[in-house]
Amino acid sequence: MLVDLHMHSCLSPCADDDMTPANICGMAHIKGLDAIAVTDHNTARNLPYVKEAADYYGLILLPGMEITTKEEVHLLGYFREVETAVKVGEIFSSHLPPMKNRPDYFGNQLVMNTDDEVVDVEDRLLIGATDLSLQECAAIIREHGGAPVPAHINRGHGLLVNLGLFPEDVDFPVVEVRPELPVQEILIEGKRRLRSSDAHHLGDILETVNDLPTDRFSLGGLFDAVSGK
Repeated sequence: MLVDLHMHSCLSPCADDDMTPANICGMAHIKGLDAIAVTDHNTARNLPYVKEAADYYGLILLPGMEITTKEEVHLLGYFREVETAVKVGEIFSSHLPPMKNRPDYFGNQLVMNTDDEVVDVEDRLLIGATDLSLQECAAIIREHGGAPVPAHINRGHGLLVNLGLFPEDVDFPVVEVRPELPVQEILIEGKRRLRSSDAHHLGDILETVNDLPTDRFSLGGLFDAVSGK
């Protein structure tokens, strides 16, 4: 599949307001992608609308989010169902510091439907770190049938940058790597590598350059690939 499995919608304060569910899926369709994942910070509240837009454009949507652990490590969580991702997103949001967003400083946090209408504004600041460890975050994801994948491990807030090595008490068979940055090959030997845009702007969504092998051309096949099966 031609994929981009890490991008942010207008619900992430660091993303442009025009990263709406409809615009993201429309751009992915124009660029010729088969499947996408929208992975907002510590929440999945825009995913029902992303799913509606993805279905319209014939895209496979891999439900996901990007969690920040208490070690300030970014961890992607992928799921089979949008409903599960939304539920788990609320769990992680509840572990954020009780801080309100300052849109003038951090950016807007908009829940938007497929008509680009604002249906809600998230007041909780979503880009902080939860009070959960990397191991605890991975366990929550797996308890709900999901697949935890460390994000951009060789960049800021990446596992190898923040921790220096992989912990011994949790296994990550799949990792996301920034291809333009160096990485110690010995540390990721035997692991499947994902390469995504981490797009915060529509123009940053990947072209058809990332061909991910899957056993089946389906959401199930894609989920198996990101979970290391």
